[in-house]
Amino acid sequence: MTQIIQLLDAGTTFSFEFFPPKNDVEQATLVRTLRELEPLDPAFVSVTYRGGRVSRQRTHDLVAGMIQTTTLNPMAHLTCVVHSRLELAEILVELRKAGVDNVLALGGDAPPDAKELGHAELTHAIELVDLARAIGGFSIGVAAHPELHPNSGGDLDLDRRHVVAKMELADFAITQFFFRTSDYLGLVDDLAKRGMHKPVIAGIMPITSLSSVTRMAQLSGCEVPPEVVARVEAVADDPDDVKRVGVELATELCRDLLDNGVPGLHFYTLNRSTATREIYANLGLVPSSSG
Repeated sequence: MTQIIQLLDAGTTFSFEFFPPKNDVEQATLVRTLRELEPLDPAFVSVTYRGGRVSRQRTHDLVAGMIQTTTLNPMAHLTCVVHSRLELAEILVELRKAGVDNVLALGGDAPPDAKELGHAELTHAIELVDLARAIGGFSIGVAAHPELHPNSGGDLDLDRRHVVAKMELADFAITQFFFRTSDYLGLVDDLAKRGMHKPVIAGIMPITSLSSVTRMAQLSGCEVPPEVVARVEAVADDPDDVKRVGVELATELCRDLLDNGVPGLHFYTLNRSTATREIYANLGLVPSSSG
């Protein structure tokens, strides 16, 4: 496998995010999605992590399976929640043994059953980055919010200082999804003024339903701009038109970001391939071998 920082040094990256399936139905959906997206030849793909032993195994099995059975280059997410320092070190060692070269270090939100699962000794992503560095062999990413982290208390300066501190130890950042190029550029410019020039990959989440607009804003802590809401609501009576407009909006955002020199685009797929494939086609990114 190839380290993401090397891929970023070589040029613009395009990547996808998946979550581990919980049952046979989700497994079948993910397998189909992987088959449909693999021909697009992404620079890397990431696999999410919720914390706890069950999720730990699912994430490990999925990234190990990708290495063994696909051409995909996986990055494993890892969170501090519900794990001791020793458990986190064991997880990182297991990932290295499986051939995983890339990890996204996150603070994470505790699941509802966190008390039963265990006590977290590490509370911030920067501590996990430091641990991954001590294990060695990883290209390490961290998260960044173009607007504000939901737990920042509205303090932009504090939020950005935390991002800079994480990135000083890590290799790159991936943003939470957003809808305005200006939000991304504002983040990058602010980081640059603070002396941080490492790559910040833009996270892209296409709107696929009207109900998802509000839910996405709640999950990310970002504002869904009125102009975006208006375009989606204008076709609200037809789910297919909503998806079409969602792809159009994401395509426009991606084009603008590429024109502004973004180092990479990271698509939150929700384990579905259609929207991502359509955006790829609109951007002219589909390899000739994939049709």
